[in-house]
Amino acid sequence: MYIERIRQEQPLIHSMTNVVVTNFTANGLLAIGASPVMAYAKEEVADMAKVAGAVLLNIGTLSEEQVEAMILAGKSANKHGVPVVLDPVGAGATTLRTESAKRILEEVQVTVLRGNAGEISSLVGQDVQVKGVDGAVNGEFDQLASEASRLFRCLTVVTGEVDYVSDGHSKNFKLKNGHSWLTKVVGTGCLLGAYIASFLAVAKEEEFIEAIVDGIASFNIASEKAYQETKEKGIGSFQTEFLNQLFTISDQDVLVLKKVEEAKGWTE
Repeated sequence: MYIERIRQEQPLIHSMTNVVVTNFTANGLLAIGASPVMAYAKEEVADMAKVAGAVLLNIGTLSEEQVEAMILAGKSANKHGVPVVLDPVGAGATTLRTESAKRILEEVQVTVLRGNAGEISSLVGQDVQVKGVDGAVNGEFDQLASEASRLFRCLTVVTGEVDYVSDGHSKNFKLKNGHSWLTKVVGTGCLLGAYIASFLAVAKEEEFIEAIVDGIASFNIASEKAYQETKEKGIGSFQTEFLNQLFTISDQDVLVLKKVEEAKGWTE
């Protein structure tokens, strides 16, 4: 349902992302049918955000000026009813990253917070060790996703070997599709933030959590298909084939192949 909508509507996704992943993010959005734009100048980000279908704020290679621009874009998106996805890359690794992510969460009403367990844990105030921008901690994170949703008044995605999606209340999901080779290609996690944004762009607000679940499931199913096609070749071929699979993935694939279970919600 959502994939077909994306291909028909070709929503504009304003991705304020990091320099390491810009090209891969743009190609991934094009593969699913969305239209990418990367605008960073403070003089234009508000104008770009208000006409976008959704906005991604990714702090992977941040600076003070970039954070200011992200806040301008986020506030403009809020004013014009445009969904905002925040990817707090490396939160917990340095004070700058953690405080920048928290500042965005304070000044912008984020629609979806997407990060790994280490990043989300650091934002909710849990004492964790995060190494670099790929830090993670062990465990099941349904409670963590729910806690972050309640604290920041947004939907939360905690990604890892198993992914968790929560609204902080009655809707909590555990997603089990995916392949470990996604972690061998730089930019797949950052692309996922933009990819989720494309699903939000074509969904009604009351559908957001279902759109996120289908978006993550389709992304991960594409990785499973890509692995099957390239497992004898290696990750270079996998990266290319992953884009091919995003280009050909269908709503029917998601319906048949997604592995989604209800997860635990908030408990006192």
